Amino acid sequence: MNPSRRRITAAGLLGLAASPWCALAQEDKVYRFSPVNQYGIELTARYWNPIIAYVSDKSGVRLELKIGRTSADTTAYVLANEVEFVFSNHLFSPERDRLGWKVFGRRLTPPLSSQVVVLADSPIQKLEDLATQPVGFPGPEALVAYKFPYAQLLRRNIPVEVVFAGNMDGAFSQLLSGRVKAVGANSQLCDGWAQREGQKLRVLWQSEPLNDLALMAAKTVRPEAVLAVKRAFVGMRTDPAGQRVLASSNEQIKLPADTGFIAADGSEFAAYRQFYASAPPELR
Repeated sequence: MNPSRRRITAAGLLGLAASPWCALAQEDKVYRFSPVNQYGIELTARYWNPIIAYVSDKSGVRLELKIGRTSADTTAYVLANEVEFVFSNHLFSPERDRLGWKVFGRRLTPPLSSQVVVLADSPIQKLEDLATQPVGFPGPEALVAYKFPYAQLLRRNIPVEVVFAGNMDGAFSQLLSGRVKAVGANSQLCDGWAQREGQKLRVLWQSEPLNDLALMAAKTVRPEAVLAVKRAFVGMRTDPAGQRVLASSNEQIKLPADTGFIAADGSEFAAYRQFYASAPPELR
């Protein structure tokens, strides 16, 4: 394995004890769950570890968090068939659609948008002011925070210096330091970062509304295991224990306390698939 890629597990990073799990899966099998790196590694783990511990306990399907150093590294795990469940929007291109990943749920949040943002006091007033300037993005796999905004810059013939930061928090850090003049971003992550850091951002451009990311299972996962995991995720919003887990995890990233998950069949992500129909060739 490339030494630049790191595996982070629920027990390994935070020292959490393994949750008990029921008798659905009689074999001693661990299913790897890889959410895209929307935040730094530790914050990503603090958000997801309690959630997957709950889902493991309720579903009887033992899940283990597996994330790489960057969002591109994590997606590389997925494409190498090293994980069985994901929280992602990196699998909606025509080529990746053929891999057979199935949507079974999504996080229920208000619609989000792709954006290009600057600090509130930046002299940059419009996209054209970014010509030849460094612009930060989480990474080359980030659909909402890189591909959508960079496609807009290409369509407007605005050349910029692309700077990949590994995740959204890294891109915001580069914006604060002055390394980049703007960042491509996910509006939901902009709001959370601004609350956590006490900063103000200004939007130069934003896309039409999009649904939050998808919960997906690999085609190799047994249907009964997928159904059990789906029921556990969806049931968190009405189970008092699940509500407590959600409230604690959501506080980490500044989402409303009751933000949970609902069932989905994939049709909710038509806008992501449509993007690839007209995207510049280098972004497909």
